[in-house]
Amino acid sequence: MKMIVGLGNIGQKYDGTRHNVGFATVDAFAKQYNTNFGSSKYEAQVASFNLNGEKIVLVKPSTYMNESGRAVRPLMDFYKIDVSDILIVNDDLDLEVGRIRLRQKGSAGGHNGLKSIIAHTGTQEFKRIKIGIDHPDKVSVVDWVLTKFSKNQEKALGDAINTATLATEDWLETDDFMNTMNKYNHK
Repeated sequence: MKMIVGLGNIGQKYDGTRHNVGFATVDAFAKQYNTNFGSSKYEAQVASFNLNGEKIVLVKPSTYMNESGRAVRPLMDFYKIDVSDILIVNDDLDLEVGRIRLRQKGSAGGHNGLKSIIAHTGTQEFKRIKIGIDHPDKVSVVDWVLTKFSKNQEKALGDAINTATLATEDWLETDDFMNTMNKYNHK
């Protein structure tokens, strides 16, 4: 069993914002596999499907970004999923829109959602796909992550989400994240 967690903030006012690219990615994945999200008792919306005989759980925490770990840890325990079978999809200020970067482990890098997951799981040893949202020029980071993408950036964002779903599928089918990183970190 694998768990793919998209990070974001709940509520319509956050739909389409830079901070919600993780939600957008797992939404695209759910659509591709004809599954729908439903509420769970673990502060998250959850969807699931089977791929090659393996159950895949998609998660959108409903805790707001800064408390994402409050949803991730209980779901890990409920499904008995090892941290090595978790993939987190999150936004990244240091990547330009349209770029993705896969990482096998690492620090939070200032990302509060990742900080919360590290605090609740007790480890930095989880896989992640970071999707670029650009760094603000004259706007505070807090305000920037809650802005929507410009019309000019929407195609690049769509391409990044598509590439992130392809990379996720590659990992799910091969169970070899290092190989997936080597394939997709150069695109």
